[in-house]
Amino acid sequence: MKPLDVIYAVRAILGALTALICLFLRINDIIVALAIASLIYLLSDKVLRQIFIGKVDKSAVTRTGIGIFFITWIFLWILMYTFMKSFFGWSLFL
Repeated sequence: MKPLDVIYAVRAILGALTALICLFLRINDIIVALAIASLIYLLSDKVLRQIFIGKVDKSAVTRTGIGIFFITWIFLWILMYTFMKSFFGWSLFL
């Protein structure tokens, strides 16, 4: 795989993991959730820049996968939150 493809895939997976983190922390405030997602994105940007330091331009690392990260995060977070809240009433998290 090309380096940008790897970065894109990592960001998609991190978006899903961020949704799980927001779900398990029972975050229902969009501002707090956006802060957590932004923090995870910025941390991943720093790590991925170090991993691909000689292979890809720094700005390309930052731009690659930003859309898939946030779209995956918000879609899965809303879907899982709605599912857990309506069908289980959070009983799985006790």
